[in-house]
Amino acid sequence: MNILIIEDENAAARRLEKLVLEIEPDANIMEKIDSVESALLYLKNNPAPDLILLDIHLADGSSFEIFQHIEVTAPIIFTTAYDNYALDAFKANTVDYLLKPIKSQELQVAIEKFKRHHLSKQSVDYKTLADTLLKAENSKNFLRRMLIRFGSSFKLIDMKDAAYFYSKDKITFLVSSSTGKRFPVDYPLDKLEGILDPESFYRINRQFIVNINAIGEMHQYSKSRVKIELEPPVDQDIIVSTEKSASFKRWLVNEQ
Repeated sequence: MNILIIEDENAAARRLEKLVLEIEPDANIMEKIDSVESALLYLKNNPAPDLILLDIHLADGSSFEIFQHIEVTAPIIFTTAYDNYALDAFKANTVDYLLKPIKSQELQVAIEKFKRHHLSKQSVDYKTLADTLLKAENSKNFLRRMLIRFGSSFKLIDMKDAAYFYSKDKITFLVSSSTGKRFPVDYPLDKLEGILDPESFYRINRQFIVNINAIGEMHQYSKSRVKIELEPPVDQDIIVSTEKSASFKRWLVNEQ
């Protein structure tokens, strides 16, 4: 079985490859790809895989854009952090999807479903599916909840309870407004910036994305920069970068 993995998180791609090979030791992982552009080039210039494991949000955009440019005939298992992301559209098209973090048992069930699908030679109109899902995406279907793994446990966090996200030592953390606790998350800030509701969240600098409800007092830090206080508090100065200050002030009063 030749499998193509399209996933822009290196750690997630490696874990997915490991899970696949545990379930299907004879599987051949053809390639691990991290962007829409790379996926298009690969699919145009290489033999079709037997199965594609496809993340919905990639480094350079929505994976649904792939289907706007080329015809994909291989069965696809979508992977997503959304717990209600246009699921009716998936089900109506007999396409499987897995919610992150992906569990081995669920992946095994999806692969078994693919085998049945492959044997029956059912076809899926991915172009129509993509059109449906892109419309949903463009209608502000942003990330509303996040399932976070810590230790052997899972915690479901509503984005209304996400006070802010920050990056430290190449790890992204979410801080809960209700408890003040922080949790490591699987997404870098660059990706979160594209899937969080921009009416509620704003990336103030390279290190922080903040929820408008977490912003306390604000102070003029320099001629062009703003210092903000966050709740729960942070043990460092939180400065809106120079290039962001003007748009940050417009965002505060909903003038984006």
